[in-house]
Amino acid sequence: MEKIALITGASRGLGAALAVALAPTHHIVAVARTTGALEEVDDRIKAAGGEATLAPMDITNGDAMAQLCRAIFDRWGAVDIWAHTAIEAMQLTPTHHLALQEADLEKSLKVNVEATARLIAYVAPLLGETGRAAFFRDDHAGEKFFGGYGATKAAQMALAESWRNEAGKIGPVVKILEPRPLATAMRARFFPSEDRAGLTPPAEEAARFLPDLLA
Repeated sequence: MEKIALITGASRGLGAALAVALAPTHHIVAVARTTGALEEVDDRIKAAGGEATLAPMDITNGDAMAQLCRAIFDRWGAVDIWAHTAIEAMQLTPTHHLALQEADLEKSLKVNVEATARLIAYVAPLLGETGRAAFFRDDHAGEKFFGGYGATKAAQMALAESWRNEAGKIGPVVKILEPRPLATAMRARFFPSEDRAGLTPPAEEAARFLPDLLA
């Protein structure tokens, strides 16, 4: 039976790297908002000898996510791996200015918290008892100027941790992995003057995580 890996946030960074890394052993269902970037990932997947189904969707659209999960069930019946890398990284700002960026904060809440909770509900039945879900910690809670991102990312991790504890004896297997500082566009937005020579390429980190995803 064909193995399926669902990657939410697959168009760039760690999500794209995981899609390519899993492509030799899994059919990749790649979800992201940007069609062009997904097509570039598809080219890399094909070059790695794999195949992908591209789903250019916004994960905050509950109806679209429900339809996608139904389509996955109808075609394959299950998902073996779900890697959730989709994240909204609002710009850094003093905490007392967050109210002035209400739209950005609301978008971060919708992507990082509300969509994650909804996806857990939708994907859990596809994973069953033996599938594996992976979330990725990026802990900036309490750091200066990270109030918006730090709070919404911490809330996402709280959801993942609760699900992990609830599923411990009944499945699926829920992993919370901690990437090293990555050479990504998102990190460059946070730390524009940082020396990127010491950062880890996403492909290298994806390879490090493969045993956790495939075990």
